[in-house]
Amino acid sequence: MLKNICCIELRSGSKEEVMPDFQPDFPYLASYVDFDQCAGRFVPWHWHKEAELFYVEEGVLEYRLSRGTVVLPAGSGGLVNSNVLHMTRAQQDNVRTTQFNHIFDVSLIGGWQGSRIERKYITPFVTAPQVEMVALRPEAPEQAQILEALRASFQITEDYAYEVRLRAALSDLWCRIFALAEPLLREKARRDKTSDHLKTMMAYMHEHYAERISVAEIAAAAFISERECYRAFRDTLHTTPVEYLKGYRLQQACQLLAQGGESLTSISQSCGLGSSSYFGKVFREAFGCTPQAYRREWQESDKFRRK
Repeated sequence: MLKNICCIELRSGSKEEVMPDFQPDFPYLASYVDFDQCAGRFVPWHWHKEAELFYVEEGVLEYRLSRGTVVLPAGSGGLVNSNVLHMTRAQQDNVRTTQFNHIFDVSLIGGWQGSRIERKYITPFVTAPQVEMVALRPEAPEQAQILEALRASFQITEDYAYEVRLRAALSDLWCRIFALAEPLLREKARRDKTSDHLKTMMAYMHEHYAERISVAEIAAAAFISERECYRAFRDTLHTTPVEYLKGYRLQQACQLLAQGGESLTSISQSCGLGSSSYFGKVFREAFGCTPQAYRREWQESDKFRRK
């Protein structure tokens, strides 16, 4: 069953994305993302050790990665590698944008640790820093066939031998994508520490966003200089540490606004945004409406979805 995802939660320790309903005996989640239901029509920067197979159902989707941006229209798809820092955004305003996702631990298809399948077909892929994503486009005939199989895999029903049929479909898709990626896998590439530094600094901000924190403290969390901190955010995320922190605080505020009737003053303070007047100002700049209007619109749409 597809789970509708409109916001992400992060693990308290590693700060990777939490996978709701992820079970250790079958580490898999099928999700559906409607970007109309996401604050700002984007899913913020995050990462997870699980692989992500996705299909763009409607609209045009941007995947932003540390090595650049990939634009994928409806009918496209791809595989995001394990532990890759990424964010997704609906490219077109007023155009509904949706995607389907298979998110799974690679052990689901690789079997036990050290197995032949893991050594030959899993480890070479997930440990390749040069392979952040393999994009699939319908105009390429071979990729179009994979995309047809990918879309069909989301139609597998939860009846007899569902887990076996799903694992078989994921294994087939992995094998075909692995073959496409082989030329990249043969390239030699050194791991860029910038992504690791960013994850560490982002984790620090996610842990302390309610507090007053400085760029010096953010940089110190990754044992780098402030100059290197600014460079990492600029070159990879195309923003500053301060702007990223503000954006993260606003995302947390959006979740609180959608959840209930907590006062704006309480929300602004608990999210590290200071006074309610400043909160209102930066919220309008980011989302084009007031916090009150956002809450009202979200709660009304939530009532509609429950009918």
